[in-house]
Amino acid sequence: QVRLVESGGGLVQAGGSLRLSCVASGMIFSINAMGWYRQTPGKQRELVAAITSGGRTNYADSVKGRFTISRASVNTVYLQMNSLKPEDTAVYYCNVRKAGDSRDYWGQGTQVTVSS
Repeated sequence: QVRLVESGGGLVQAGGSLRLSCVASGMIFSINAMGWYRQTPGKQRELVAAITSGGRTNYADSVKGRFTISRASVNTVYLQMNSLKPEDTAVYYCNVRKAGDSRDYWGQGTQVTVSS
């Protein structure tokens, strides 16, 4: 089983920056993509950013130009969050998809709170 551990969340003032980290362990072979999702109470989890094994990235329109996803290694991704806004407040979850595996793997989440 894949285990994901997120870190880097916290409280930050609007306009500030934060960097989230996700480290995957366990059965990490054949990871096709890693990404970040976020969720607020009463809303569905939404994609923030993702990166494939080939380095292709995808961002939600709301974070384009402000957030940057990068892969430090096969099993480690970062989400650099700049110019944070109060609407970015959410629990951020790391996600992994593996080739030949229909399952989604999720971390426990890390809270990001942006004050106005």
